[in-house]
Amino acid sequence: MGTAKRDKEFTFVSPVVKYLLFLFNMLFWIIALALISIGVYSRIVKHAETVLACLTVDPALLLMIVGVLMFFITFCGCVGSLRENICLLQTFCIILTIIFLLQLVAGVLGFVFSDKARGKVTEMVDNAIKHYRDDIDLQNLIDYGQKQFNCCGGISYMDWSQNMYFNCSNENPSRERCSVPFSCCLLSKEESVINTMCGHGMQDPKYVDAGAFINTNGCIDNVVNWIHSNLFLLGGMALGLAIPQLVGILLSQILINQIHDQIKLQNYNQQHHSDPWS
Repeated sequence: MGTAKRDKEFTFVSPVVKYLLFLFNMLFWIIALALISIGVYSRIVKHAETVLACLTVDPALLLMIVGVLMFFITFCGCVGSLRENICLLQTFCIILTIIFLLQLVAGVLGFVFSDKARGKVTEMVDNAIKHYRDDIDLQNLIDYGQKQFNCCGGISYMDWSQNMYFNCSNENPSRERCSVPFSCCLLSKEESVINTMCGHGMQDPKYVDAGAFINTNGCIDNVVNWIHSNLFLLGGMALGLAIPQLVGILLSQILINQIHDQIKLQNYNQQHHSDPWS
């Protein structure tokens, strides 16, 4: 009698693994909700015409996509671990493994085919420059990048002529004709108030003359140089992103194996107690 009771109470499923995986997913589930909320809020506060102007380079849309994907994955992990559902846990584990492998492949391909990757990045930057005035989030993102990396445009500051407002053609009626954004300007630390017109007409002067007022180097070269100078930092960041994914894969696989063992034990007990001659 005592042995049968102990057999019923015994379980292969470790509460530590189960609830650790649940808490792990709950944390990222909350982060996913935050990303979705920020993305939705950013889209709502924009005007309707700007929302539809440039979906491919809309930071708010990217936040929403990442948030929804993360929400689905962590939902499978949360419910799967709490309910000990093998199907949900396997879905969580498989998707997380695929994402990890895709990141790994993308990193390797980006390193091996660096020239082609640079070309794709240049296309994305050019596209973002064209839609600079169409999306306030994109505008803030570009301004932040140009300030941080002390750069202007993609390859050079003249890339801003691709934007319809900054274009240097005689047909351009814009007051910003032949200008660059204020984030391209060389600002001294003593300046407390930023002159947003400091980039006005900066595409007209010669390269050397323009360099006295704005950053003439393109952002792509500056970013590449920064990457080469901070490889250890970027490696640490990549490892920081990989570790949570590997932990999630490991914990989910351990829990799946434990649930399988528990099911085998239950089947064995049912067969053993239903057959008095065994």
